Amino acid sequence: MALVSEHIEIDTRDRILEVAERLFRVIGYQKTTVGDIAKELRMSPANVYRFFESKKAIHQAVARGLMGEVELEAQRIVTRPGPVLPRFRELLTTIHRMNTERYVGHNKLHEMVAVAMEEDWDVCVAHMECIAGVIGQMIAQGVATGEFEAPDLQLASLCACTAMIRFFHPQMIAQCATKPGPTIDQMIDFVIAGLSPRH
Repeated sequence: MALVSEHIEIDTRDRILEVAERLFRVIGYQKTTVGDIAKELRMSPANVYRFFESKKAIHQAVARGLMGEVELEAQRIVTRPGPVLPRFRELLTTIHRMNTERYVGHNKLHEMVAVAMEEDWDVCVAHMECIAGVIGQMIAQGVATGEFEAPDLQLASLCACTAMIRFFHPQMIAQCATKPGPTIDQMIDFVIAGLSPRH
């Protein structure tokens, strides 16, 4: 019986997040209330609060889900066999593409990310650390195959992430879209050149 109850609770929690994400996309994070979410689900706000202590907690969970999708895809690329260089290029391009699709085309979701960044939520920090870690894994693979040279893997990962910030950070992707600068392919070429063996 407890197992059935747990499944119902997980299902309800997922439905709350699904509706919240949809409303954040349509109405915007600031304008969406817990009451709006409850109304869509035909439940009371008190019932929503059984699963999430606040609107901020709902927002964090929605952001975590969106960021988690990017992390899963990044891990999939890293763990796939094959030469490192094309997978490294695919990894950086995929992070950029997914962040662009999720946030930049949707002004309301972009607003949600802006709030998350301003409040420096733990989910954002954890996501950035995860992405840096995945890039570090890929660089380590390249060092092992001789495709890359990086005496300090952590520093190499941080430098690669910093070089790609214009193409990774949702706000910078939006702000730099019409500004002069290198293309993503040119920037990836630059990063790869920095990691290439010197001999």
